[in-house]
Amino acid sequence: MAYKNRVIKVQNIPITISLTDEEDYICITDMAAAKSNNSRAADVIKNWLRNRNTLEFLGTWEQIYNPNFKVVEFDHFKKEAGLHTFTMSVGDWIEKTEAIGIFSKKGRYGGTFAHKDIAFEFASAISPVFKLYLIKEFQRLKTQENNLKKIEWDAKRFLTKNNYLIQTDAVKNYIIPNCNYQENLQWLPYAEEADVLNVALFGFTAKAWRDANPELAKNSNVRDYATINELTVLSNLETHNAHMIREGKEKAERFEILKDIAEYQMRVLDAAETINKQTLPKMLNKMSVEKVF
Repeated sequence: MAYKNRVIKVQNIPITISLTDEEDYICITDMAAAKSNNSRAADVIKNWLRNRNTLEFLGTWEQIYNPNFKVVEFDHFKKEAGLHTFTMSVGDWIEKTEAIGIFSKKGRYGGTFAHKDIAFEFASAISPVFKLYLIKEFQRLKTQENNLKKIEWDAKRFLTKNNYLIQTDAVKNYIIPNCNYQENLQWLPYAEEADVLNVALFGFTAKAWRDANPELAKNSNVRDYATINELTVLSNLETHNAHMIREGKEKAERFEILKDIAEYQMRVLDAAETINKQTLPKMLNKMSVEKVF
């Protein structure tokens, strides 16, 4: 589980980390303030940007990761770097080169943010010791997040495995004996019932997903890419479907009931998740800042 904004402590200084396009961006304003003061943080960043080595590092990073980076404008900046008249701001760099490695934002947790690669380079410029502690705390944060992702993955596998057994048992005991399937085709009703749930929840069959995602389908299936909410609902649908199979309800009738259940439960869970996303990061950040002070 990853949050849009997180706060880590580096030498007792709160440093904000923002998740943008699935990449971590670290607030270098916080880092600059840690080594000077809040009023001089912007000047520290500007002076760092004026340095030729900094510009070469930023330009190389952009050329590797940013296909829209304007190399001509970058070369112009690089030629002027080192002159007494040369000035550079984050806004100028972004506007002229369409850089994506650095951005600025306003608000409570605003400031200048740099991709972690660039932020570590900035940390080297202001204090190698601070950089070491920054890397240490950042790695600790990523370990915690990876552990949470593993817990979520384990929960997903548990949800998909246990209740699936309930449905397959119902198919085995109530559908196959009544349909006279040939022995080599007895897998069909299991696949058919799985797709009843797939269409009720996702809106498409397993085959349709495989056809649309041939590379992913080589080593996984649609349920591997479902959210925890979708898998929770899927688990509930399997139980409901097994119960209706035992009652003898026809597939068409079961599908309509399952579709209504899926839509209702997803609305409830998604609404609850939206509330959590709005409140939990604020609580976590508040707790982190309170620990500092």
